[in-house]
Amino acid sequence: MKAMILAAGLGTRLRPYTQWTPKPLFTISGRPVLDIMIDRLLAAGCRAIVINTHHQHHQIASFLDKQQYPVPVTARHEPQILGTGGAIKNVSDFWDTDPFLVINSDIVTDIDLAQVYQYHRRHRYPATLVLHDDPRYNCVSVDSNGFIRAFSPKEPGYKNRGHRILAFTGIQVLSPEVLGYIPGQNFYSSIDAYRRMIADGKKIKASIVRGHYWQDIGTPQSYRQAVYEKMSAAAFDVVDKKFRNRTIKRVALAGDGSDRKWYRLSAGKSTLVMVDHGIRHNKQTAEADAYVAIGRHLEAAGVRVPKIYLYDTFAGLVFVQDLGDLNLQQVISDTAEPSDVITCYQTVIRQLLQMSVAGANNFNPAWTWQTPSYSRDLILEKECRYFVEAFLQTYLGRKVHFSDLAQEFALLADRALENAANGFMHRDMQSRNIMVKGGKTYFIDFQGGRTGPVQYDLASLLIDPYVDLPDELRSKLFDYAAHNLPPEFGISLQQFRQGYIYCTLTRNLQILGAFGHLSKNRGKLYFEKYIPTALRTLEKTLSDAVGREFPELKKIVAKIIQTI
Repeated sequence: MKAMILAAGLGTRLRPYTQWTPKPLFTISGRPVLDIMIDRLLAAGCRAIVINTHHQHHQIASFLDKQQYPVPVTARHEPQILGTGGAIKNVSDFWDTDPFLVINSDIVTDIDLAQVYQYHRRHRYPATLVLHDDPRYNCVSVDSNGFIRAFSPKEPGYKNRGHRILAFTGIQVLSPEVLGYIPGQNFYSSIDAYRRMIADGKKIKASIVRGHYWQDIGTPQSYRQAVYEKMSAAAFDVVDKKFRNRTIKRVALAGDGSDRKWYRLSAGKSTLVMVDHGIRHNKQTAEADAYVAIGRHLEAAGVRVPKIYLYDTFAGLVFVQDLGDLNLQQVISDTAEPSDVITCYQTVIRQLLQMSVAGANNFNPAWTWQTPSYSRDLILEKECRYFVEAFLQTYLGRKVHFSDLAQEFALLADRALENAANGFMHRDMQSRNIMVKGGKTYFIDFQGGRTGPVQYDLASLLIDPYVDLPDELRSKLFDYAAHNLPPEFGISLQQFRQGYIYCTLTRNLQILGAFGHLSKNRGKLYFEKYIPTALRTLEKTLSDAVGREFPELKKIVAKIIQTI
């Protein structure tokens, strides 16, 4: 058997995602759909495969060049798209005297291709189209003897008595006779060829299949559905060796500040969490890439993070360990004894310091999706300017410009980096990103990680508005961190303290910028109630000796405090 995979489409319905990646190279569990299709053809006994290409044809050719399939697999580029019929005719030199199989590249299915081919070999008709019942696409009329009579309601006899209306799966087996009904060198549909054949007295046989899996991936929704269906089952196979295709239930979880969506999946007594980052828009490192790479790195380094079971960073889906719903914020709010709060935070601080050291070992900056390190430019743009534009201007409506504070911000950025105890930096180390399960704490939302000062993560933890620790307790916990600082940082207590003070300011600015943006621009008003707490913390920090270095910022904050 020889086969052809139709892969020349523009992928118009999948834009903008096909602007960078051709549809046949969309992935499921990290494997291109084209590769999955080729493997299915090989398993069916195919001895040669041709693939027509057009859109992003260089990418498909490059992919094929890197593979080592056991049979010849070649690409045939079409400078002008020829349609399904024209594509089949265009490779006439590839066909021999045996029937051949043609399949669309934009489907995911487990239909037995060898069985379909043998079905065609057992009858004397020139074409077999594989059909099934799918209400979304049903449009092919089949008579009681299993012959196709029409492809559209506008055709005569479409709904004659005894006819069934079914959907074409995109799989067909053709005898060479069909080539005579397709004109050469022009755009032509194979369906039009079948209409000509029917009008000429030829019969087109239907192979009607049931009890199979089939999904078109021609739209973002259908592609994501196929990825979800295939990968969720495979992920549960990892979690539970006795899974055996149980029904999977999906429940949406409450999100937070990011655009990602979270779901808890359950099958029997087993559960896992699916993180949905969305389909990749371009070729740059995406958030999903960073989440997977950094998460696997931290786990390998002994840091308590959720185990990653399965992922597809192109589709943006990651299946991870379910750590439950209890986070540090909830634990602290339910803890009455101050001594228990201290013990809890000390445990987290020890893990934070260990993560900073262990995570920095063999950390690859290429994993990051924002910046490779905590830098001066990042502080100025993503924290200081963010504070001015998202909080002061957009949220509060104040007529303050970045240039008004540029000199002070430049000093702040320099000060924050001067005494940095550099290691792996989480960059969002707050109570909602610390899960508690079975008495153990785990860090989540590490995709923004990079190298940077451990003082920043410590500041994030201690000035967290969601918990609002008392000043005295913050001081005690800082001292605990300072006196348990691993020797790998090679920094004095005084340097550590200085770096912490300035990182407290930069983190505080970032928090207010984020709360202002999420409340005003994203309509997530839940964050508004934490703004006064964050402002009071900023005022307190600026009221100490360090505030003398930032008089304009201190003045602006004081005026805001008077109005809340």
